[in-house]
Amino acid sequence: MIEQALEYLGKGPGFFLLAGPCVIEGEEMAFEIGRKIKSVCEPLGIPFAFKGSYRKANRSRLDSFSGIGDIEALTILAGVGCELGVPVVTDIHEPHEAAMAADFVDILQIPAFLCRQTALLVAAARTGKAVNIKKGQFLAPESMRFAVEKVRAAGNTQVAVTERGTTFGYGDLIVDFRGVPEMHTACDCPVIVDCTHSLQQPNTAGGVTGGRPELIETIARAAVAVGADGLFMETHPEPAKAKSDGANMLRLDLLEPLLIRLAAIRRTIDSFNA
Repeated sequence: MIEQALEYLGKGPGFFLLAGPCVIEGEEMAFEIGRKIKSVCEPLGIPFAFKGSYRKANRSRLDSFSGIGDIEALTILAGVGCELGVPVVTDIHEPHEAAMAADFVDILQIPAFLCRQTALLVAAARTGKAVNIKKGQFLAPESMRFAVEKVRAAGNTQVAVTERGTTFGYGDLIVDFRGVPEMHTACDCPVIVDCTHSLQQPNTAGGVTGGRPELIETIARAAVAVGADGLFMETHPEPAKAKSDGANMLRLDLLEPLLIRLAAIRRTIDSFNA
């Protein structure tokens, strides 16, 4: 495993990628997605971390799929990282989960709704693993500096923040791209843009989150253009059959052409800045 996950991710020619399924549904699916992402990223020189939630705690309905079992899913995540030689990232939801997950993964991710939970942030920081904090849908970008300060005060400097949209009414999100440079300044750490969760449409009448996956490329292009250090995307071979968040995931076969276009955009921008 790569010890300094964010340092590794920062070695790319432009942006890095956190990508994978919303939740681990099984071993075969996880390895299929991970191998495909690596085969796409490697020739493009895009460092990537494999993302998968070992358990989904934030569900709209009681009967929503939450996972196959914590240790089983974490073992699969570790296996993908070991085979592919890439960092692995997963979400944690309560302080006691930090040490358990840290035994299997390289990056602990703090869900947006939990970004103000001091005990959770401190527990994640004290594992010594990199910490990615998603910006709450209710927070101003500059307010994320306080979350970052909690991690650093606990002795961990390996921290990043992720923009994932701001609540717009009851059932939609918008992305204010001013937040990317604002978080760079306020937090002094890598800034990632979540190109899939930013397109969620929560609180639907049926209790299942909707989404606008046709706009994933729009969000990703803008993120690259304004200087995001990394992109976050959830992807699945058949989003319609995914057990969680299928409505806003990128179909796996669309990842390669999208990344080719995004890499071209970043090269063009860098040429103007040279």
